[in-house]
Amino acid sequence: MTQNAITNAFFTLHHGLPRQGPGSDATTRKLLALAGELPARPRVLDLGSGPGRSALLLAAEAGAEVTAVDLHEPFLTELRAAADARGLADSVRTVQADMGELPYPDGSFDLIWAESSVYCIGFDTALDSWRRLLAPGGTLVVTECEWTTDAPSGAARAFWEQHYPLRTTEENTRAALAAGYAVLGTVSQPESDWDEYYGPLGARADAADPGAPGMAEALAGTRAEIAMRREHGAEFGYTGYALRPAGDGWRTRPESASGADRAAVHAVHAAAFETEAEADLVDALRADPGAWLDGLSVVAEAPGTDSADGAGGEVVAHALITRCHVDGAPALCLAPVAVLPAYQGTGAGSAVVRAVLHAARTRGEQLVLVLGHPDYYPRFGFTPASGYGIRPSFEVPDEAMMALVLARPGTGDGGKPVPSGTIAYPAAFGV
Repeated sequence: MTQNAITNAFFTLHHGLPRQGPGSDATTRKLLALAGELPARPRVLDLGSGPGRSALLLAAEAGAEVTAVDLHEPFLTELRAAADARGLADSVRTVQADMGELPYPDGSFDLIWAESSVYCIGFDTALDSWRRLLAPGGTLVVTECEWTTDAPSGAARAFWEQHYPLRTTEENTRAALAAGYAVLGTVSQPESDWDEYYGPLGARADAADPGAPGMAEALAGTRAEIAMRREHGAEFGYTGYALRPAGDGWRTRPESASGADRAAVHAVHAAAFETEAEADLVDALRADPGAWLDGLSVVAEAPGTDSADGAGGEVVAHALITRCHVDGAPALCLAPVAVLPAYQGTGAGSAVVRAVLHAARTRGEQLVLVLGHPDYYPRFGFTPASGYGIRPSFEVPDEAMMALVLARPGTGDGGKPVPSGTIAYPAAFGV
């Protein structure tokens, strides 16, 4: 049996299905909300669009001009017919092309979209090669299949290793941060998203003629995939990411565990503030095992620099999150944040704040508190802590004491009731 016959049989199974991967209109809308404010008529590139369920929604609900790219022309034919039927023909343009070899100039799109398709070239390759296509302020939305357990079974691991090696959310988040993106948010796709895909596909498989050329092989692969999900679905799932380039070449990373960054971090705070009090505070928090959390001290490096001690480029910004409590419940406090004077106003501070907040989200943390400027921190999603019944043990303006809930109750993303009460800071803060 030739590979062409098997491929043709595979597409026969998939033609006319509502979806070509796990997903739902509800998930698409959640991901679109994470992308933030878009231009009135955003330019959207939908990569691996298939028959275009997402493309049609983006055109209809975001008023987008969608360029839908797929290698399989029959899927694009389905999309054009659907766009015509919905009166969206002027908003959707189809292009048969390889998502790994795109012909578009830099800065061509406000939003790049890839649901259930990034595996075609790999998560890291996609983030690296698609970034140039984003216009200033543009956003990349991708969904990626990941391990949802630290110890997948041998059967699940063997299955995925022969198809597409999976990583965890934490590993993919670190890859996104290392690639120079801020993670605006994530969505864990529910089991119902898999049902929307596998339900119609399973019915199609049951009705297929196993004697058709290549069909027996295509059916075996399809049924093995569905069985893997049925038997091991708790071990893997799709996560959607909304990513935005962190700034003009800013690279953010966790502070070196070897201690190589400590002097540089101290110097950043000493230079950014009138006294060395904040620099000394960082050192004191680092020495407190009850406060310090590995991975939640993040630095930004100047573009094109390389330090002599091997820690990385020149450290120009730093953001720190440590453990605090709200009436005994664990929470986090963001402080201090500093940028070398020569780099203030360049986006370096925003880059480290976004990076450290997402690192906290990846750890499964729920609540971050900050005492800071009310004109600066709301851009990251912070709102007055008093709205959650949270207050410090000392007097501060209400608008300056802010909270950010990383996992909201009822979202399906692990949210728990937000604690309320009085904040207890680590002893180093002296409050």
